[in-house]
Amino acid sequence: MRSKVQIAHIILAAGASSRMGSPKQLLKWGDSSLLQHAISTSKQANFCTTIVVLGAHYARIQAHIKDASVMCLDNPQWTLGLGASIAYGVRYVAASKRDYDAVLITLADQPLVSSAFLKRMCTTFKPDTAQIITTAYSGEKQGVPVVFDKVYFDELGNLKDDHGAKPIVKKYNAFITRLQPDFETKDIDTPEMYKALKAMFK
Repeated sequence: MRSKVQIAHIILAAGASSRMGSPKQLLKWGDSSLLQHAISTSKQANFCTTIVVLGAHYARIQAHIKDASVMCLDNPQWTLGLGASIAYGVRYVAASKRDYDAVLITLADQPLVSSAFLKRMCTTFKPDTAQIITTAYSGEKQGVPVVFDKVYFDELGNLKDDHGAKPIVKKYNAFITRLQPDFETKDIDTPEMYKALKAMFK
């Protein structure tokens, strides 16, 4: 039996950022960009594999990724929405020669996500139990970051629309573990939100 659980980290960054007016993946965050910050957070959490799913502005964004160990995927169906990008990343993981136990899915535009929380998700995960670990939002809501056991790879790989993995989370609610985050569960969709989150980060 392996001593270490193998979890692949998929960072979703394929959107066109239409409400921002420019690729938000490249917005300045700290000493780097929003996407590079997400990659650095992944590296600090010590994932065995970090995958970035790109789509719109692929060449421009990929050129800014400084870490050669990061796998960048170009999703040709990124316009179909979040579900299609999840599917593209998970199909890559499933086809890998490495025997992964699970995938962790995060968004590039949630810069307040901490490496400590991602580590806690990994230590909470129990392989071969069909576990799904979600992040608790306000009220009864839950979402990303989220961990899926490998038993869900086939269903994740067939997602096609902009609902992300919500249908799978709803379907297998009995297998969910909800974790309370140590950060504000906010993402960046508009220039106003970008300014507000930068102020919080400082």
